[in-house]
Amino acid sequence: MTTPARTLSKAGDGVRQFNHDTIDTGDNWQYPPHAYDAIGSLAYLVRMLPQAIEQTMRPVERTHGEERVTVDGGGDPALAVSELRQAIVDAAVKAQALSAALDRMHSAASPLGLDTRGLPEFQGGDGE
Repeated sequence: MTTPARTLSKAGDGVRQFNHDTIDTGDNWQYPPHAYDAIGSLAYLVRMLPQAIEQTMRPVERTHGEERVTVDGGGDPALAVSELRQAIVDAAVKAQALSAALDRMHSAASPLGLDTRGLPEFQGGDGE
């Protein structure tokens, strides 16, 4: 059974695989359009983070509303939930800022191309 936490874990695994795949350049990771495509996908991912971050509060809020939240060591549930709520707001704001930065990266990468002249893999096309 897939859980919300497992779904996010899979997304993290995908980013980890991307990091591994892009350590070195290769056939599918060597030209500016490759970076442009990857930045676009990363921007798409990050654009969804604020909502995902905010929605992590839902089970806590529900349980807190039922007065069933406990805190290790006997801490105050209301204070702990308030601290979590503030941290979530902070994280969502930072994710929105990251999203804007990635959109700027995507725009900056957009006009970058490749001079194919003299590259054997492009002979017979526009590069001859």
